[in-house]
Amino acid sequence: MTGDDPAPRRIQQRVHAEQQSTALAAGRDAIQTINTTTYAGPAPAAPTALRSLPPDVADFTGRAGALRHLLDAAGPGRVLSVHTVDGMPGIGKTALATHAAHRLAEHYPDGQLFEPLHAHTPGQQPARPVDVLADLLIRLGITAQHLPATLEGRQALWRDQTADRQLLLFLDDALDHAQVVPLIPSGPGCLTLITSRRRLSGLSGALALSLDTLPVQEAEAMFCRLARRAVNASDSAALSDIVELCGRLPLAIVLLAGRFARHPSWTLPWFAADFAAAQDRLGELRAGGRPGDIAVQAAFAMSYQGLSVERQRVFRLLGLHPGLDSDAYAAAALNAIPLERARQELEELYTDHLLDETAPGRYRPHDLLRAYARELTRRNDPAHERAQATERLLAYYEHTAHAADQYLAPATRSPLSPAGVPPAAAPLLPHRAAALAWMRTERANLFSCLNISGQDAPRVVRLIAAMATFLLQEGPWAQAATLHQQAAGAAHGSNDRIGEASALNDLSSVRYQTGQYAQAVRAHERALALYQGLGNRLGEANAVFNHGRVLLATGKFEGATEAFERALALYQEVGSLSGQAGALYRLGEVCLTTGDFRKASSLIEEALVLYRECRDSLGESAASMGLARVAVGTGDMERADRLLRDALALYDEIGAVLGRANVLTWLGTVRRLTREFDEATALHRRALALFEELGNRSGQANVLNYLGEVCLATSEFEKAAGLFEEALALFEDLGDSQGQAEVLNNRGSLLASTAGPGEGLAVYRRALHLAREVHSHLDEARALIGAARCRTLLGERAAAVEGLRLGIGILRRIGAAEAEAASAYLAELEGDEPGEPPPCGRQDRT
Repeated sequence: MTGDDPAPRRIQQRVHAEQQSTALAAGRDAIQTINTTTYAGPAPAAPTALRSLPPDVADFTGRAGALRHLLDAAGPGRVLSVHTVDGMPGIGKTALATHAAHRLAEHYPDGQLFEPLHAHTPGQQPARPVDVLADLLIRLGITAQHLPATLEGRQALWRDQTADRQLLLFLDDALDHAQVVPLIPSGPGCLTLITSRRRLSGLSGALALSLDTLPVQEAEAMFCRLARRAVNASDSAALSDIVELCGRLPLAIVLLAGRFARHPSWTLPWFAADFAAAQDRLGELRAGGRPGDIAVQAAFAMSYQGLSVERQRVFRLLGLHPGLDSDAYAAAALNAIPLERARQELEELYTDHLLDETAPGRYRPHDLLRAYARELTRRNDPAHERAQATERLLAYYEHTAHAADQYLAPATRSPLSPAGVPPAAAPLLPHRAAALAWMRTERANLFSCLNISGQDAPRVVRLIAAMATFLLQEGPWAQAATLHQQAAGAAHGSNDRIGEASALNDLSSVRYQTGQYAQAVRAHERALALYQGLGNRLGEANAVFNHGRVLLATGKFEGATEAFERALALYQEVGSLSGQAGALYRLGEVCLTTGDFRKASSLIEEALVLYRECRDSLGESAASMGLARVAVGTGDMERADRLLRDALALYDEIGAVLGRANVLTWLGTVRRLTREFDEATALHRRALALFEELGNRSGQANVLNYLGEVCLATSEFEKAAGLFEEALALFEDLGDSQGQAEVLNNRGSLLASTAGPGEGLAVYRRALHLAREVHSHLDEARALIGAARCRTLLGERAAAVEGLRLGIGILRRIGAAEAEAASAYLAELEGDEPGEPPPCGRQDRT
């Protein structure tokens, strides 16, 4: 199928035989002349082979796009006359070019010539252009005695002989552009197809086609056709496993399918499981057990042997990289070579199709080539050298992750410093955006480094600590929690108390974000005890701060206020401006949630000044959003919109996904309150997708509630009911009583409008009980006013007036904009001309 190893031709022997024959003929010249003249007439012309293409591939499968590209570009009316097909060993270059050549043959009546150049033929040197030209010229009828002796002479004669012909020339397995340039015919009616394992970038005027591995469907179709078996639906998973295990490489598929076809008793699931369990998967990918049999490993070996000794070592050690791809910095660390040389080596390996480029400057080998490199380094590099290379790579990732974390972590965090000598070369990370980009790019590699760190507990603890802030901001939080538990265990086992406390505090933050509040409390209580035992006041402040966040999230506002005030005092003691700002902001958030907008505004403004003083962009964004929430609560939608857009721009600049989700939520709330319902829904949906991606259940619950409010405002009562039910279930599971009170107020409004005031009143009473239990003044006022509306409809005017007065008093005390509408309704009610009660809208929180 691949055809990368055609039988060798002995061009020099053929030329020598022609020359011997000519000498003998000259010695009998007179006799031949007499015989020819008297008896035989003119001598017959020597036979020529002008149609020497290899047989077409009978089972050619797939490559429809690549084949169409060649046929369209190389067929009649073409612009370019030279086309190259390059790719890794076993990718199917020769098969594709042969199939295309047969399809194009009719357009080249003067001949279709095939010349193997043997760049990777076992036991044979690459063909010399001077010898190939001799063979080509003899095919065109040039006798050996008329062949020029030099390459230049033969090239000139070849161009002369092809100037007016319509020839198709197929040059297979080219070494480089220097080998093929002299062989290209000159005539505009000629077409040259070239296959090579190397990207022939130096071949001017050629149109290149680089082959990748087969798409999944084409790979599966190839296996089925060559295996001569029908594959039923129950075997589809096994079929997918097989083609993925051989990396969708055509040569590997050919070999596996042929092996499967020879064993009628084998089932596809059994064969897939057997191949997956093989210790030496490359050893399984061969046509037989005899020397010289076609094998994937042999194809790789020919490419590897063509490398310089230094490049061979680079290729081998890349097999030690535990991740998916690598860049020049990682390659430099693995090989202990300068950065520029690492770049050059990677580029050359890419040119030789021993590496693929996954992104600019980033490379990875095919899975089977990676396995081959690992086997090579195991056989060729001593164990201590492999260990040193791996240590250099891990040290590079640890140091660079720590450098990136310096930009991402809040000033209150005390990151664990990396050990050992810094790497000789590391990327410059001059600002937060660069640090965040590096972390995003290397995320998978950092996880892979943890997997191979093994029993090196200190490194595991330090590396996870360097990733903590990034994982908190971008997730996935479930994986982050697992890692922090691993770090805490490793630190505890090695008696690293500061490392254990740090990991527990990080675990507490993740548990808080996922709404696992009881687990968050256990983690930060253990961290607090460790910090207090160490006398680490900054760590103690952070643990107390985390405790306050859980209390706030679960509606325990008095306890939250006490915790944040205690944290504020500790931050002041250690001189942490960022910590003080965070504590002040959270105190303001308590006031926001309970509806004390005046006090909230004062506290958040104070926090904003400190955030700006210590240049904390993340904190500044949060403070802007907090002030926007105050503006929403007091009815200033224009200011709220401006502040939210400022916060969104800052979050986008620093790449904070959670912050972006929160701002989108609040922008949706503003749009709902300004009756732009379609845009409100779109913004809430975008926020919900981000919360779901992060695993933030509290954010999901809030947005579901807000989407229900939009449906309620647009009279989509059935949708609203479903959304409120989802939100309530989440808040109940999280233990968030204040969130439950919010949803119950909305459900009360819905039921009053649909099922009747009696059912609405019952739900408002539940909301009032929860609101008073957690001291949420805003939700208490809304429950009172909603219940008053229901009582009005039930004819209980006196009770309605009393409830309205209580609710309005609370709203005025906290400065809520809703007080005006409620007061107007009270005036109508007291004047014996009650109108429609105002809808019990609510100010949202995230």
